Amino acid sequence: MAMKIVPDTSALINRAVSERVQEGEWLGAEVIIPNAAVAELEIQANSKKEKGFVGLEEIKHLQTLANAGKIKLRFVGDRPSPEDVRFSRFGLVDAKIRDVALKEGAVLVTADRVQADVAEAYGLKVVRVRSKKPQGVPSFEDFFDNHTMSVHLRANVPPMAKKGKPGRFKLVKIRDEPMSEEDIRKIAMEIIERATSEPDSYIEREYEGATVVQYKNYRIVIAHPPFSDAWEITLVRPLIKATLDDYTISEKLRERLEKHAEGILIAGAPGAGKSTFAQALAEFYASKGKIVKTMESPRDLQVNEFISQYAPLEGDMENTGDILLLLRPDYTVYDEVRKTRDFEIFADMRMAGVGMIGVVHASNPIEAIQRFVRRLELGIIPQVVDTVIFIDAGDVAKVLKLELVVKVPSGMRDEDLARPVVEVRDFETDKLEYEIYTYGEETFVVPVTEEKATPLEEHAKKSIETTLSKELDVPFDVDVKNGRVVLYAYPDDIPHIIGKGGARISALEEKVGLPIDVKPYDGMGEHKDAPLRVRVEETPKNFVVNLGKKYKGRTVTFTVDEEILGSARANSKGVVKVKKGTPLGERIKFAKRMGKTIEVLVD
Repeated sequence: MAMKIVPDTSALINRAVSERVQEGEWLGAEVIIPNAAVAELEIQANSKKEKGFVGLEEIKHLQTLANAGKIKLRFVGDRPSPEDVRFSRFGLVDAKIRDVALKEGAVLVTADRVQADVAEAYGLKVVRVRSKKPQGVPSFEDFFDNHTMSVHLRANVPPMAKKGKPGRFKLVKIRDEPMSEEDIRKIAMEIIERATSEPDSYIEREYEGATVVQYKNYRIVIAHPPFSDAWEITLVRPLIKATLDDYTISEKLRERLEKHAEGILIAGAPGAGKSTFAQALAEFYASKGKIVKTMESPRDLQVNEFISQYAPLEGDMENTGDILLLLRPDYTVYDEVRKTRDFEIFADMRMAGVGMIGVVHASNPIEAIQRFVRRLELGIIPQVVDTVIFIDAGDVAKVLKLELVVKVPSGMRDEDLARPVVEVRDFETDKLEYEIYTYGEETFVVPVTEEKATPLEEHAKKSIETTLSKELDVPFDVDVKNGRVVLYAYPDDIPHIIGKGGARISALEEKVGLPIDVKPYDGMGEHKDAPLRVRVEETPKNFVVNLGKKYKGRTVTFTVDEEILGSARANSKGVVKVKKGTPLGERIKFAKRMGKTIEVLVD
């Protein structure tokens, strides 16, 4: 008696039956195909899903084998109702296929583990199959050589390829003869078959008219009508696998990445090499003993086995983020951050304490930040993104850092306009390049240009400095802008400059002929030289520090535990005297009584 076989939809898509018939294992078997399986494949094919076409091709092949007398073939059972198809994910179609196997007393053939387990629970004989690995290399690999980044196949057009390196490639014709639609469809069918049967390969997404496949290290997109106007296939593979040492990275940046950066954006134009750098950075962190995960759709980063790669869980990256928050990785690579929901998930995970590395499409570095500006509150942007690395032509082209400060935005004069401002600075030079702040109800990203003094202002500055140096016996700096003088001095000296009731500053304004604003030095305490630990001698009237003649005439700033006490000037012998009873003298006196170590910074 001939063996009876009932294949379900998964077995037909995997071509399991025809393979075993041709090998002689099931030669002469009676193959019973449930109409429910045919209907499911028909619906998939009508939805332009490649799996449906593959399954129907298998049925046609079985018909050929039946006509050749190698098997008996018949179709039985009811077609599923629209309601059955609508809820097929709940197993209604699979149940109809099991019913056919049960009535016919046949062996159920399936590639679906759940179907196999349920059928065995009902007492059915089950053969769980996997398609045998296709022999040889895929035909599309013939289009690639060692310099090919991507191959572009389209019906009625010669095959094209991008060759070169990230950011430096050119589009070339592989051959002169155009590809036919039949050629494209055969390659597409082969890709689907291999993706469902070979390890490290899978169908990532399937739409009506488009299929995304990850085949080993190839990312493949198959498009056809109604989505595209013709059949086409795009195949992309990583050309190089880089390490952080392959990039132009200063020791300063390497230290920031290793110790300080936790909200990193990797930005660049398509094809610039962003994902390659993200892979290198992920493996850098993994080599430092960090737990690194990725969030990808599709999963195409070529990372080592120590790094787990996650796709959208149940089709939603938010679910993936929820799981990752339970896993608590040190760093997560989010490839790619494009939609508003992506930015929100990235921000939520970063605010929860996870180090985040986001890959963002942008034509220049500031655009990457602007995409967050539209979606997040201004105050939390520097907490979410602290470092932007712009990739161009496969290398690090520019690095920006972000910091939140309270200040008057550049170009504004009124002190009442002080507000929270996100400063965007060039990481290597610390030059302020952009300011982000709210004005009214709008948020502005404003480039900061260095204001150069006019020749008249330069002349006025020199004249005013000469005049004030005759009147003031304390260190100061002067700027002249927009018809006003800004006089910078140490905080302890400002009361002396202003005078009682403002009398002295008024006299100075009269001498220079312009209004004077007195401000403390910007960046107080930022000195080029390291602090000097000094011995402070005490006399009946003064505290005395002998620095030596090489410091004669220099201004020194006294500090205790990095807190600035005040400043004084060394005399011609390099001796600093601070009178008792003065504000600075009282601070030194208190520090000595508390046993504190007193240091000085020399300008």
